Amino acid sequence: MRLYTLSKRHFVLVFVVFFVCFGLTVLIGINGPKVIQTSEAHFSLNNSKKLKPIHIRSNPLSTYNQQLWLTCVVELNQSKEMSTQKNFLMTVKVDGVARDGTTMFIHNKVHNRTRTLSCREKCAEIIVAHLGYLNYTQYMVTVGFEDLLDLPLKEVNFTWKTYDPAFSQMEIWFRFVFVVLTFIVTCLFAHSLRKFSMRDWGMEHKWMSILLPLLLLYNDPFFPLSFLVNSWALGTLDDLFQSLFLCALLLFWLCVYHGIRVQGMKVFFMVVAAVYVLYLLFLVVRACSELRHMPYVAEFLSFYGLLNFYLYTLAFVYSPSKTALYESQLKDNPAFSMLNDSDDDVIYGSDYEEMPLQNGQAIRAQYKEESESD
Repeated sequence: MRLYTLSKRHFVLVFVVFFVCFGLTVLIGINGPKVIQTSEAHFSLNNSKKLKPIHIRSNPLSTYNQQLWLTCVVELNQSKEMSTQKNFLMTVKVDGVARDGTTMFIHNKVHNRTRTLSCREKCAEIIVAHLGYLNYTQYMVTVGFEDLLDLPLKEVNFTWKTYDPAFSQMEIWFRFVFVVLTFIVTCLFAHSLRKFSMRDWGMEHKWMSILLPLLLLYNDPFFPLSFLVNSWALGTLDDLFQSLFLCALLLFWLCVYHGIRVQGMKVFFMVVAAVYVLYLLFLVVRACSELRHMPYVAEFLSFYGLLNFYLYTLAFVYSPSKTALYESQLKDNPAFSMLNDSDDDVIYGSDYEEMPLQNGQAIRAQYKEESESD
């Protein structure tokens, strides 16, 4: 493997390139658009005492919004010291508005959902409805709170949440770039192993031949189709591809760490792992306040960039070195088989060479005895 032939300078250079590429993705993510955009819902509440069903119409949507959430926050007429927690029944009806303005009933019945109203200083946010994919340009949601009549309601505030179209466009481009890079790295890695039979492959070579195609699926080359076809199947495939890759990566780490579990290496690894986990927890607690103000797209790009650049680095260091082919040819070529003989065989000869010599000495001794007797 190339890992065993790298000099110290090249080894440091590999790490520098990895961290530079990872740092660029984090910087782009920090300066990128927000993932979720919010907007206040427009509704009509004619009589809060009777709490009639509330009709809420969303803003015009496109496929770049990907998904849709409707949440609400209930405000009560009570002091901040008081706390309230109550389970109530919420009725939800969702209608889709087509491009021509016609309204279509999406589901065959009104959904009844049990929600929990939890209030301390202020009430927690409640999810009213969630649409995994958008078939219409606008939606009309009718919400009923029949079990909250006994509470001192002050106001009910609704909020629409969707993916930011700017983030969706950037996600498409970054996934496309990672798909192209992964395809190139996979082809180069397969090209480096073309002159070796599978029986000569090491464990790392076999695992990389599995992880690289799974990384290609993890980046999901079918992701742009989800903006052209409104179907749950494409989202399910995306989740399946990500799960397969992450499971295979964890299994790869398990096999690698199992291989180094000998003598004092196990104790050393456990100590280093414990120190690393403690240091990681320290960094998480220290940066918790700063991460709240960062856009989610920093997290998205850093995670995708980390996994992709990590596999690219493994593919480079696990690829065969330039001298590996030469050593394999010398080993398999019968013309160079004498190079593998030991010095004892060369100096003293093999057993097959000693047998004729011993027979010749015995014949000469017998001939000498016969001559003396005559």
